[in-house]
Amino acid sequence: MKPTLLILAAGMGSRYGGLKQIDPLGPNGETIIEYSIYDAIQAGFGKVVFIIRESFADAFKEQFRGKFEDQIEIAYVYQDVNTPVEGIENLPHREKPWGTMHAVLVAHDVVNEPFAVINADDFYGSDGFHQIADFLKNKCAENTYTMVGYVLRNTLSEHGQVSRGVCVADADNNLEKVDERTKIHWEGEKVIYHEGDASYEVDPGSVVSMNFWGFHPNIFERSRQMFVDFVKENQDNPKAEFFIPLVADTLINSGEAQFPILTSNDRWHGVTYIEDRPVVVDAFKKLVEEGKYPSPLWK
Repeated sequence: MKPTLLILAAGMGSRYGGLKQIDPLGPNGETIIEYSIYDAIQAGFGKVVFIIRESFADAFKEQFRGKFEDQIEIAYVYQDVNTPVEGIENLPHREKPWGTMHAVLVAHDVVNEPFAVINADDFYGSDGFHQIADFLKNKCAENTYTMVGYVLRNTLSEHGQVSRGVCVADADNNLEKVDERTKIHWEGEKVIYHEGDASYEVDPGSVVSMNFWGFHPNIFERSRQMFVDFVKENQDNPKAEFFIPLVADTLINSGEAQFPILTSNDRWHGVTYIEDRPVVVDAFKKLVEEGKYPSPLWK
């Protein structure tokens, strides 16, 4: 069975200043999402599921119409702030989304096979897709999920500070925990992060999470009950978010699942800030010139 690619694309890009999911960045107007889908097709994925907001569904679908429908199955699901989840009659009203694992839960009706999860505005490179496709086809099980990690130095922005989850692995290279580090940036030859008023050095060769996960479909039921409990505990906390790493951490600590780490040496590209845009445009131009992608991407 071919795995599915779940793309988290419901964010609004407040720091970017626009709907960056459909910003044309490739030499022929391709979006970052299109390069991810191209890599997924080459790696053997059979379906792509877009998680988007219904408010921008028409513009989003128009961007991709006629490009790759003949190469991979496509489905759309909608995540808004208070999209209901089975087991919760009424989600507490709030302005802030419930987080990335809530977005995954919204797709439970359209995913029945092992699947990968990525962000819409991150370029991961082909290596990660080939590694995770092989894992999902051959090694994924009800207690064995995965995460594709990236080398920290390959994920930093030159135009501002970023947050990264630094991975801690056990002796067998299974994920033990993800240490969230904020305000990470280059300071000369060193990489620095800040915690409160203090600053610390972090190894630029550390493996970090870029929200590229692989799951068995049983994760839907496992995480659904966690979400029910999470909402009960955070009804009065409008900023609490149900993130994928929170679910991973819970399953690892309870011994219910393991997450072998797949490490990609590809350079990550993303558009956190509008100043990142020309850097990504130039990166795609170079990748095309090196023959790693056709131009135009879709014939």
